[in-house]
Amino acid sequence: MASPIKSKYMKAIAHLGALLTASAWGASFLCTKVLMIDGGFTPVEMYVYRFAMAYLLLLVFTFRKILSNNWRDEALFLLCGVCAGSLYFITENYALQNTSTANVSLLGSISPLFTAAIMALVFRTKVGAGVVIGSIVAFSGVACVIFSGGDGFVIKPTGDLLALSASLSWAIYSIAVKRLIPTYSGLFITRKLFFYGVVTALPLLFWQQAATGSPWHLRLLFDISHPQLLLNFLFLVVFCSLLAYLIWNEVMRVLGPVATNNYLYLQPLVTMIAAYFVLGEKIFPLGYVGCLLIIGGLVLADKLKFNPGRQAQRRKM
Repeated sequence: MASPIKSKYMKAIAHLGALLTASAWGASFLCTKVLMIDGGFTPVEMYVYRFAMAYLLLLVFTFRKILSNNWRDEALFLLCGVCAGSLYFITENYALQNTSTANVSLLGSISPLFTAAIMALVFRTKVGAGVVIGSIVAFSGVACVIFSGGDGFVIKPTGDLLALSASLSWAIYSIAVKRLIPTYSGLFITRKLFFYGVVTALPLLFWQQAATGSPWHLRLLFDISHPQLLLNFLFLVVFCSLLAYLIWNEVMRVLGPVATNNYLYLQPLVTMIAAYFVLGEKIFPLGYVGCLLIIGGLVLADKLKFNPGRQAQRRKM
């Protein structure tokens, strides 16, 4: 059993890891934008190329063990690969085609609330009131950041349902992978996740290319006249895919799925700040309010503790 000092140190490292991962994912939107606009990559191409490359890199370090211990675990890995990979990214990308970016950003941020609700209702896991309050405060901050540019929320059922589906699929992954974390290493879990995510997305990629007749854009990554394409792609592969998922799975080992997923609220904030420095986009007053609410919500979720037994004991005294 770990000592209290060691446990506190591990928890601090886990929080730092979650912060760095959420920051990388927040910046990934800008890199993806460069590849899709400047390079013409389709959303499905972006997903398959990015995670296939990350899988091959991981395979170099984990090639000794290919299959999991049993078929039940293999089925869980398949579920994780679909929910955190192909289903999540593809539904999110198609949601962008059927509703506003603001809607997708906001509805995609509901994942931590979905995770807490599933843990409480399905698995009867106690979720602290501080976590719930902190999540609601942080989610309010996300709404402020997203709508600070003047965009409003307009109901568009098809796109909104797709965005909610993406959010729900990430919550399911967060809970499913919790059963695998005690048995397998972070390297093995991440590699299996990437494998099943790519394999289940390949049929859609081939169908899309055949139906549209569009060219394969992978060759553009080796075009020396456009070095920014390769640099952005490598950032997505190494930092936003390989390292980010490895760190994220290890963080869930320490903090659990609910507390870890709360850091997803930081993504819109990081995107806003990165867009300010890289693209020169303005930050409006409501964005600053959102920043304070997001950070405050994360602090509340971690620090605000309720002990009903102690409160009841005090009332009796």
